Amino acid sequence: MDTFRNTMFNSGIVTNEPIIDDGVLHRIHVEGDKRGTKNGAYILFQNGGWFQHWNSGVTGKWSANGKNAPLSREMREQIEADRKQRQIEMHQRHNDAAKKAQSIWCNAQPAISHPYLTKKRIKPHNTRIYNHALVIPLYSPNRELVNLQFIDAEGNKRFLSGGKKKGCFSVIRSKSVGCVSKLAGENLGLNDSHSLSVILLCEGFATGASLHEHTGHMTVIAMDAGNLEPVAIEIKRLYPASQIIICGDNDASGVGQLKARSAALAVFGKVLIPETVGFDWNDELTKGGV
Repeated sequence: MDTFRNTMFNSGIVTNEPIIDDGVLHRIHVEGDKRGTKNGAYILFQNGGWFQHWNSGVTGKWSANGKNAPLSREMREQIEADRKQRQIEMHQRHNDAAKKAQSIWCNAQPAISHPYLTKKRIKPHNTRIYNHALVIPLYSPNRELVNLQFIDAEGNKRFLSGGKKKGCFSVIRSKSVGCVSKLAGENLGLNDSHSLSVILLCEGFATGASLHEHTGHMTVIAMDAGNLEPVAIEIKRLYPASQIIICGDNDASGVGQLKARSAALAVFGKVLIPETVGFDWNDELTKGGV
């Protein structure tokens, strides 16, 4: 059991829960995940085991003798049943978050000013204010409002719990987005798929606002580096004739550059990275802000 736990640890799955070698699938909380969640799972039997972390996509096997220990048909059925159940649960969480997002968005007030906007030297665009937080809408490729990002005065960011994010995005262009009950394709700019020659894609809202304000191009915001590629693929599907330029961050870790290049390769796009290490395009275009 200790060796099995160490194998999970080496794969990035850390848990403080007991490990049981009964050949039955167990869900576990993985350190770093939201409190109370059980996004990890494992099966451990006499000669081997299997484990998975849904959030990271990590999966692996372990065997006592170093050889491949095959899972029984019953164990494979358990894994498949758990996968289907997790999909049901995830779909329900996404639906609940989307309903909450629509309610909050329609009750929020259009943003005129906010400390974060002042700090970043950007305009409000299609943002709103709710409980003193700046609210950024996230839409699915089907033009449905599915999630919200909240930014407080100090710049701390959070999303709706359970909200869908992968492949979803915010858009900055001339027209603002109205209440969800009045959403239409033209409000999101998703109808004129052949009229936009250039589309910019970036990570954060402040970066997207600066890019749009300085270029006038429609700018799509993926919210983080890991979402650049999924969003790029969706935008290319919606705008097949457009040139997509990934405006990545110049991270000291290299993550922003790596993810930007990967996204560009996926859609035959181009990449622009600020020259200064640690800068995104908001930093570059406003010379670091205030």
